[in-house]
Amino acid sequence: MRRVYMDNNATSPLLPEVLEAMRPYFIEEFGNASSIHHHGQNTRAAVERARESVAALLGCRPSEIVFTSGGTEGDNLAIFGMAKAGDHVITSTMEHHAVLHGCRELEKRGCEVTFVPVDGRGLVDPTDVKRALRKSTRLISIMMANNETGVVQPVAEIGRIAKEADVYFHTDAVQAAGKIPIDVKEIGCDLLSISGHKMHAPQGTGVLYVRKGTLIEPLFYGGNHERQRRAGTENVPGIVALGKAAEIARTGLNDGSVAHLGQLRDHLQSEILRRVQDVGVNGEGAPRVLTTTNIHFDHIEGEALVIALDLKGLAVSTGAACSSGAIEPSHVLTAMGLPADQARASLRFSLGKQTTESDVNFALDIIPETVARLRELSPVWQKRAVSRQTSAVR
Repeated sequence: MRRVYMDNNATSPLLPEVLEAMRPYFIEEFGNASSIHHHGQNTRAAVERARESVAALLGCRPSEIVFTSGGTEGDNLAIFGMAKAGDHVITSTMEHHAVLHGCRELEKRGCEVTFVPVDGRGLVDPTDVKRALRKSTRLISIMMANNETGVVQPVAEIGRIAKEADVYFHTDAVQAAGKIPIDVKEIGCDLLSISGHKMHAPQGTGVLYVRKGTLIEPLFYGGNHERQRRAGTENVPGIVALGKAAEIARTGLNDGSVAHLGQLRDHLQSEILRRVQDVGVNGEGAPRVLTTTNIHFDHIEGEALVIALDLKGLAVSTGAACSSGAIEPSHVLTAMGLPADQARASLRFSLGKQTTESDVNFALDIIPETVARLRELSPVWQKRAVSRQTSAVR
């Protein structure tokens, strides 16, 4: 059976070039990067080269890069490294759970948290952020690109608000890195987190950008690794891989390959809207990363559609992988005002560097017929069909 993967926002496949870059550091170059002998210095040099590559992708100094185990750790280090009991934190209702659940924990520890809303497109209004500011506000955390809808937030405007108020600003850029240009100076953020496995590096790798002069409390205590910001022996193969993925991502933003993925996404989206009844784009009208579309297929269960498409060879998802199997509808979509049944009927299609035009055509061949078959089994759809027939007779 042919298999087509369109769930890159959950995780992306390792690129062959990335695998080749990290391969020597499993066997030949095995040294501890903190050792002062030949083996350690070779791996230390590789870590620092990777740091430079990631810094180039984000537009920052290499010394401002802290290697982590992924987006969740980066988000947690930013949140718990900055906020303490008595502080006030501002975030939004559509953040990734790494931020949302972290902020809920902050509340238990004596912080006050304001969750600003989003509109029907999934956008935060910077005015709401400004209005939520208090004298005790310590940190603002608003994601750059949403993991479910791909909607890009006005982070530069929020960064200006934070700077004027002398408040620290963190943005979760896990779903933005490699998909849109990132310049931490233009954004005005103090902290920014990315994850390797969302940009064709291995799982278990990530980065937290920490602006020079920003002091954070570490989550881990041990050695003096990462300038005392993240203790623990460096994952050299993973770091080297992330550095290579950052180089590839930077090239892709400049050579038109990301723009080509946007064309494929637009074709997929427009053809689904043309060929299938009662569907709509979640986040339509808002700026979105070019690789993601989230579409509601009314009158069927999204999980059933995911399974049916998977049986035909197409891998997609109903939303965040960390929420898979949840009974409740997506918190992102309900925050946008979608009713629960429509939120449950929504699917996310996320493309990656391996996606081809043939893959998109394959998806378009099977999606309409699969939706039609599931709707034939849906009592809601049948009732709707009868109602339409009755109206036509009248």
